[in-house]
Amino acid sequence: MSTIFATQLFTPTSAQTRVAFRPVAAAKLNNSAAAPPSLIRNEPVFAAPAPIIHPLLKEDMGNDSYEEAISALQKLLSEKAELGPVAAAKIDGITASLQATSSSATVPASESVERLKNGFIKFKREKYEKNPALYGELAKGQSPPYMVFACSDSRVCPSHVLDFQPGEAFVVRNVANMVPPYDQTKYAGVGAAIEYGVLHLKVKEIVVIGHSACGGIKGLMSFPFDGPNSTDFIEDWVKICLPAKSKVLSDHKETPFGDQCAQCEKEAVNVSLGNLLSYPFVRHGLVNKTLVLKGGYYDFVNGSFELWSLDFGLSAPLSV
Repeated sequence: MSTIFATQLFTPTSAQTRVAFRPVAAAKLNNSAAAPPSLIRNEPVFAAPAPIIHPLLKEDMGNDSYEEAISALQKLLSEKAELGPVAAAKIDGITASLQATSSSATVPASESVERLKNGFIKFKREKYEKNPALYGELAKGQSPPYMVFACSDSRVCPSHVLDFQPGEAFVVRNVANMVPPYDQTKYAGVGAAIEYGVLHLKVKEIVVIGHSACGGIKGLMSFPFDGPNSTDFIEDWVKICLPAKSKVLSDHKETPFGDQCAQCEKEAVNVSLGNLLSYPFVRHGLVNKTLVLKGGYYDFVNGSFELWSLDFGLSAPLSV
């Protein structure tokens, strides 16, 4: 490769230099490391396919920006033309390495579509077609006895963990399985689900299920109590259970961070159960004994499940 070609390869085009920044999670929500993570960093995202050499060049040249790295290389090649063949060889190596990494890390679209297609075919063959009575009844409507709040975490699907059959549980999943207090101006999605489950489906039990290694709870325990948010949505959401964090930090000051998170995973369930009492139709169901609230905890590390009730001390209103 000539010096001229090597220089052109590193010349930024308009497509290559359009850089936008967006928040990128530095730790997965399901990460259960013992130390609080820095959840958000800024990372360049290119509007068009970026030069394939960019990641390794950035790593090799420390904290230099992409443009600075390109400029430095162009300057070097203009001053020492004899380095052109060496640069060309290195570029070829970097390109081949990144292409191999990219091809091995990307799942072809056809494979992902096939996975979904085959999954439905298996469901239809092994479940739907073998249970015509069940699915015939479900076609007429639903009357699930349970309403379940569970985490969005891909490892803790309540229907899988508790072997719920279709039509058995009305499920709400969100980050850290939280229930916000009654508020007609915020969290309408959760409020609508509770209202529909209690007043229209007439569920008999509401179960809030926490779980081990919860990234949402880890985030709650990591974020500072005050100061500006570093996330668009996560901090405001998990702060629903700030009382759980405060209790854990008060009761377990000297406990390692990982153990504090484990304590908070259960305490946050109790906070959510308490928040359910702020919904008038939930309180009405409890007082009239048509509704029961329970807390649960699934430890997928050890394969265990806990279930408990809280004594809210509610009594029927007096009629005078």
